Amino acid sequence: MNHIIDAHIHLDHYSDNELTRLFNHDLSTLKGLLSVSFNLASNKRNLELARAYSPFIKCAFGYHPEQPLPSDSEMADLLDWMSKHRTDMTAIGEVGLPYYMRQQNPGLCRDRYVELLEEYIKLAVKWNKPIVLHAVYDDAQIVCALLEKHNAGRAHFHWFKGDSLTTERMARNGYYVSVTPDVLYESEIQELTKDYPIDQLMTETDGPWPFQGPFAGQLTHPLMIHQSIAKIAKIQQLELELVYKTIYQNTVRFYGF
Repeated sequence: MNHIIDAHIHLDHYSDNELTRLFNHDLSTLKGLLSVSFNLASNKRNLELARAYSPFIKCAFGYHPEQPLPSDSEMADLLDWMSKHRTDMTAIGEVGLPYYMRQQNPGLCRDRYVELLEEYIKLAVKWNKPIVLHAVYDDAQIVCALLEKHNAGRAHFHWFKGDSLTTERMARNGYYVSVTPDVLYESEIQELTKDYPIDQLMTETDGPWPFQGPFAGQLTHPLMIHQSIAKIAKIQQLELELVYKTIYQNTVRFYGF
């Protein structure tokens, strides 16, 4: 049987009814989910889900960058909570830099976000945790420099998009990239998938984020990953069974499923 793991999903963003629908499938091929967090309330909800479905669900704690910065007191509360629950979390994330917010607001200063991300990277090293990164295009170069500065090698760039030089740098440093179901219809993701080392690839849905193409109008579900893997095998011109096995083992190795 070809097993899959969803390496990046926001389970806490699904409604209770949607979670029921999500788990009301034949999940025999799905061996785990990594649910990433958005803020302190999100961290707490993901911990509840991870405890309820242990060890099937693992969680990552952090503060998503595509939102206003937390106040100093909010940040202190978040870091204190994360420290108290660091043995409950598999990774730090989702953290990174606010690329899409800056497209909407070009005057937004990135400096404080960079400082906050560096704090998370230092914690990942201190606590020996992988880090889940939201860093695309020119932001990825800044993030690579921070990871190199702190010798943080266990980095996962989710749904990455960027230039070839940055992609080569990431691959050379041993960083992992995860591919979403839009690999079926987005040429930019297909190009990344063609060039990135197969032993540093994972698969994700980023659910409940909706997809287009063959998935238009559907509730995003981890089982979509089966179609992603079939497309990856075709793009890399590899045997399907090999791609299933390699991506599954990559994710088990990186996150400890």
